[in-house]
Amino acid sequence: MVKEFFLMEFSHTRDLQVLYAIIFLLIYLSSLIGNCLIIVLVTLDHYLHMPMYFFLKNLSFLDVCLISVIVPKSIFNSLSGNSIISFPGCVLQVFLVVHFVAAEFFILTAMSYDRYVAICQPLHYDVIMDRETCIWMTAASWFFGAFFGSLYSAGTFSLSFCGSRNLPQFFCDVPSLVKISCSNSHVTIDVSVAVGICYCSVCFLAIVLSYIYIFKTVSSMPSVQGGSKALSTCLPHLTVVTTFLLTAAIAYVKPVPESPSLLDLMLSVLYPVLPPTLNPIIYSLRNKEMKASMKKFLWKLGGNMKY
Repeated sequence: MVKEFFLMEFSHTRDLQVLYAIIFLLIYLSSLIGNCLIIVLVTLDHYLHMPMYFFLKNLSFLDVCLISVIVPKSIFNSLSGNSIISFPGCVLQVFLVVHFVAAEFFILTAMSYDRYVAICQPLHYDVIMDRETCIWMTAASWFFGAFFGSLYSAGTFSLSFCGSRNLPQFFCDVPSLVKISCSNSHVTIDVSVAVGICYCSVCFLAIVLSYIYIFKTVSSMPSVQGGSKALSTCLPHLTVVTTFLLTAAIAYVKPVPESPSLLDLMLSVLYPVLPPTLNPIIYSLRNKEMKASMKKFLWKLGGNMKY
């Protein structure tokens, strides 16, 4: 029975291992600070107690969870020179990564629906996007996350691992584990992937349809200024969705190589690291309410520190 796996190292040179650990630490801290700041601002500022920011707070929490599942372990491995991950640890990492990614995709879909209702049905916005609806949507995201996390981890670890235990990846992910598996039949994981593709297709279609109706409504607005203002509330979300989908495509559309190059490893880093790091920057730079709330928070913080 397999008790452990060996994760791919970025470098076998000690100095480079320390350098990568420092870079990962800086990225992790910036993501942690940015996302936690959004959570604090949305929680404390009553002007941000709206569905859009409620979903943003949940997105930031999922981002913190996603990057925390992968990056701290990678930093520890680089500093200690130990690339081993236990079998239960690998199972847990697969479950949590899939869980948070699936939940995040649903939250992004809910955010697109929120923008659709706000722009296309503004008179019914408060009725449709009430607190109960937002809570149910968030609960649904966690349900789907747990469902797919369980489905993928159960499907992946039902495979046999009788050969190499060297994963061609710096964390446990499904494609790498399937690659080193010695099972001839992958029916369970194939079914899991098929269900996952259906889920992603539905979410993607919902986002696309929401924005088709949004652009159609904006183009029919008599006021250019009103249309521009409406679109400005969608730009951060569109940017985040694009980043999320592009990095996922880069990471998983290409086949898993036998011996990954440094470029392959760097591209695989984009998916779990880039969206959680960029999302706070995108929303803080493109959103007036967030910038105003941040200035107010920093001003109060500075005032309290004087005393």
